[in-house]
Amino acid sequence: MNVLVTGGAGFIGANFLRLLVPRHAEHRFVNIDALTYAANPKSLAPIEDAPNYAFERVDITDADAVTAAFAKHEPDMVVHFAAESHVDRSILGPKQFLRTNFEGTFNLLEACRGLWGENTEGKLFHHVSTDEVYGSLGAEGFFYETTAYDPSSPYSASKAASDHLVRAWHRTYGLPVKITNCSNNYGPLQFPEKLIPLMILNAHEKKPLPIYGEGLNVRDWLYVTDHCEAIWKVVLEGKVGETYNIGGHNEKTNIEVVDALCRLVAEETGGDAEALLALKKFVKDRPGHDMRYAIDASKIEKDLGWTPKETFETGMRKTVRWYLDNDGWVQDVRSGDYKKWIEANYGDRGGEK
Repeated sequence: MNVLVTGGAGFIGANFLRLLVPRHAEHRFVNIDALTYAANPKSLAPIEDAPNYAFERVDITDADAVTAAFAKHEPDMVVHFAAESHVDRSILGPKQFLRTNFEGTFNLLEACRGLWGENTEGKLFHHVSTDEVYGSLGAEGFFYETTAYDPSSPYSASKAASDHLVRAWHRTYGLPVKITNCSNNYGPLQFPEKLIPLMILNAHEKKPLPIYGEGLNVRDWLYVTDHCEAIWKVVLEGKVGETYNIGGHNEKTNIEVVDALCRLVAEETGGDAEALLALKKFVKDRPGHDMRYAIDASKIEKDLGWTPKETFETGMRKTVRWYLDNDGWVQDVRSGDYKKWIEANYGDRGGEK
């Protein structure tokens, strides 16, 4: 089976490929990625020479390039990770979020239709989405697969729109699709602009730890490989046309997350936890900041038998250890040297590697 993965050089996509390529020699995985700022093909070094893996630099907003990639690789399945995902960036510059998340998804759906036609037996378009499409919860309750959409940011609005496109292409054209909406991911290979790697690295370097508002916003935290395992479970065993919510059962306020990370960094480095906790700095809150997300994952647990393996404590410790042990990757990202490497290797925006 040919599996085309979009955005496979990004955080979740790279973890997905690193997990599955070595396990499934019977499948060929083709990674297409535009290699924007948060995508680093060096994250895929462990699998880049695998015989069942190929990479091409393709921007999903370029319909002709997408069509050409589909014609070349003839995927039986598409797993769609590619997205602009940073909420703050979406507030400052929403246009690129609409292009990538909405128009890019449209291009992929149309490429699937063009390639597969009426012959959709054994074919699948799997769309990876977020719990942010549901908006904000109060102190109680959960997001269910049936929860009405109520996005708050340009990012979540663009993802909600792409979810609707996927469902419409299934209902109108009969395209075989599945959708997963996940809670906040964390783990290795995440770009340092996101909360958890930012706090780990700042604490390690004894820099201020900026926290929005009073730090009371609640998120459900999901370790990235648990998420990847859940996606593959849905791909193989989920029902076509269905949506599955994926959560980690780890609701924490942002201040709880930062406090835990300070203590873990101190433990792992022999530092002073109290000194790190004193670095916390509360800053002006983000516009439209959702108060609480919480996922009910009972459907995937009951129907497919998936549950997360990592607890908040085990997953966070693994994450802290990874960033401490991979300073070369971190510095490469921070300095921008990985971008120079990308241009040296993929500057023509094409060519299989």
